[in-house]
Amino acid sequence: MAEPQSTRAPQPSTTSESESAFFSPRSRRQLSLFAAGVGFFALSTAITRRSIVRRYKATAPKFYQPSNQPNSNINGAMEAFEALNIATVNVFSVGIMVTGGLLWAFDIASLADMRSKVRTNLGVNPIRTDQDAEDEIEEWFASVLARKEFKALRGEKGIKTKDDEDEKKT
Repeated sequence: MAEPQSTRAPQPSTTSESESAFFSPRSRRQLSLFAAGVGFFALSTAITRRSIVRRYKATAPKFYQPSNQPNSNINGAMEAFEALNIATVNVFSVGIMVTGGLLWAFDIASLADMRSKVRTNLGVNPIRTDQDAEDEIEEWFASVLARKEFKALRGEKGIKTKDDEDEKKT
């Protein structure tokens, strides 16, 4: 006699698939770069704000200073250098934040993921290894060096081809 089979429906999971995918270790690792960018951006914003406030306070005259004599201790080169540094920090922090967000949006967690996605989109075999590329380049170099060596041997022996004769005529 056949054993009775269970007709019970499978138990639904307690968390939805999208929630578990969002909080998976892979997703958290991808979002960590974005979070680092946000942190650097907040830090660079604080540095920029502090610098602007310091510049503003330096332009205000002191209590006993005449208002018709502005502060004359301005170093243009140092101000330009500080502005360049602040702008560089701001741009890098925004760049890190955008890069982290794009990597999370495109579901790229490593360099291997990026390689396979790019190769798939270009229509190239995504499983191709670096060893295959190295072998292909090695074959190309061997053929180029063989042609060069053949030309050198031909020149040593004094063997001339039609191309060499045509060059002498012109």
